[in-house]
Amino acid sequence: MNFNNPHLLFLNVIVFFTLLCSCVGLSAIVDTQNMESNKINSYQGWWIYGDGEHIFKDEKTLNEYTLIFEKENTDNMTSLYLDICEVEYFPMEFSLIGYIKGDVNEGQNILVVSDFEILYVEGCGE
Repeated sequence: MNFNNPHLLFLNVIVFFTLLCSCVGLSAIVDTQNMESNKINSYQGWWIYGDGEHIFKDEKTLNEYTLIFEKENTDNMTSLYLDICEVEYFPMEFSLIGYIKGDVNEGQNILVVSDFEILYVEGCGE
């Protein structure tokens, strides 16, 4: 490459910027698509644990989702549930912030939980 020729240098700089801008633009498109598929919402319903699976039943749609706690250890969440409810399959009303994970397995709904709040435990009156 001859850097003594200003026209060739200018042409190389233009090509480099064009490639750089197209890569950055492509990256922004991919990130936007990823964010769209992982749209964060708030949900309210019931957290139910049993047979080693955490399930959420949405009170609006009555759809069921397998829960994945993004920031928590699964064993700790199981212990928390059992400490509060004392038995499996006892519905605990709670609200959460998270997103539905798409493109996992057909027919499997997964809800990834970013944050949550326990609202009410059936039968406890609190």
